[in-house]
Amino acid sequence: MSIISEFKAFAVKGNVVDMAVGIIIGAAFGKIVSSFVGDVVMPPIGMLIGGVDFSDLAITLKAAEGDVPAVLLSYGKFLQTLFDFIIVAFAIFMGVKAINRLKKEEQAEPAAPAGPTADQQLLGEIRDLLKAQQK
Repeated sequence: MSIISEFKAFAVKGNVVDMAVGIIIGAAFGKIVSSFVGDVVMPPIGMLIGGVDFSDLAITLKAAEGDVPAVLLSYGKFLQTLFDFIIVAFAIFMGVKAINRLKKEEQAEPAAPAGPTADQQLLGEIRDLLKAQQK
């Protein structure tokens, strides 16, 4: 089998195509979530905490000298990213929770278990007749 035919067999497998579609949709969904968090969730939270932005917090390891910029340990950017992640994760959690609740409402009640088949009924009758004869 040539390398081209092997690649073709790999590339057109259902799993690879499904994965590609999932990645593309996931990237688009990521933009939606980022917009939701940045444009809908963060403004009220910013108002509640007084517009605190940690991204400017840093420790100067080496001061600027002439054209050489200062060396900073920007722990504030890390903290801001961490808080953003927690907010995004919580927003996604709440969205998934709402979707799961809707799915549960849509699910029909499980069907009643099926009664015994004709063969099972006949075997039950034979069993009952044999028990009656033994008495």
